[in-house]
Amino acid sequence: MKKIGFIGAGNMGGAILGGILKSKMMDNEHIMASAKSERTMERLKKEYNVHVTKDSKEVAEFSDLIVIGVKPNIYDEVLEEIKDVIDDKKIIITIAAGKTIESVENIIGNDKKIVRTMPNTPSLVGEGMTSLSPNKNISKEELDFVKSLFDSLGKSEVVNEDLIHAVIGASGSSTAYAFMFIEAIADGAVRAGMPRDKAYKFAAQGVLGAAKMVLEEDKHPGELKDMVCSPGGTTIEAVKVLEEEKFRGAVIKAVEACVNKSIEMSK
Repeated sequence: MKKIGFIGAGNMGGAILGGILKSKMMDNEHIMASAKSERTMERLKKEYNVHVTKDSKEVAEFSDLIVIGVKPNIYDEVLEEIKDVIDDKKIIITIAAGKTIESVENIIGNDKKIVRTMPNTPSLVGEGMTSLSPNKNISKEELDFVKSLFDSLGKSEVVNEDLIHAVIGASGSSTAYAFMFIEAIADGAVRAGMPRDKAYKFAAQGVLGAAKMVLEEDKHPGELKDMVCSPGGTTIEAVKVLEEEKFRGAVIKAVEACVNKSIEMSK
């Protein structure tokens, strides 16, 4: 069994770490995570029961795959710290927006193995979506293994790196849009008299079911929408209001803003 290390295990790194353990693809003895504070180390040990350390180099030396889960503003600093212990067999997994494969190669060397990924937080509950963009040094077998790792957290797709900005808009950040949508639906249900806890459950399950139908029914989302809209019924009235309020246009603009910010961060 390969060993995997996490340098930084915040929201996204923690979601991947927790998802891997829940999937049972790796056990806690083969995982190490680093953190800067004693408090965070204690939390990681208590929550995940993995090896913990303050030393990023120790994580890099321990691991066959190293997930760099720190914020983009300290990415280069961390890579400089560990580059001397990264050989041509270890695989670096990046998860930060704005950090290109080239920028990582410029620090650790263009002979090293790198997979740029863009996961999302539902990885924690086994419903994540992750893009995988390998550099030229990753073999098919290695990419297959990395894909199996992220498939254990939900679904993953291999894409060219130049699609990363679209990926961020479509899945990396879109969970936030979905949470807002669920919250808004629940607010409407509460306004109609439903208790808040039940409103969240009904709204969230409705969105979950809709997403599953898109993935499994092999029908266009518009066709699935039409199936719900009975002539003269309640749903078409709701759709009419969403169209009047430019719902789809607002979502498209939000994705465009997300994509543009990602492009800006990569410069």
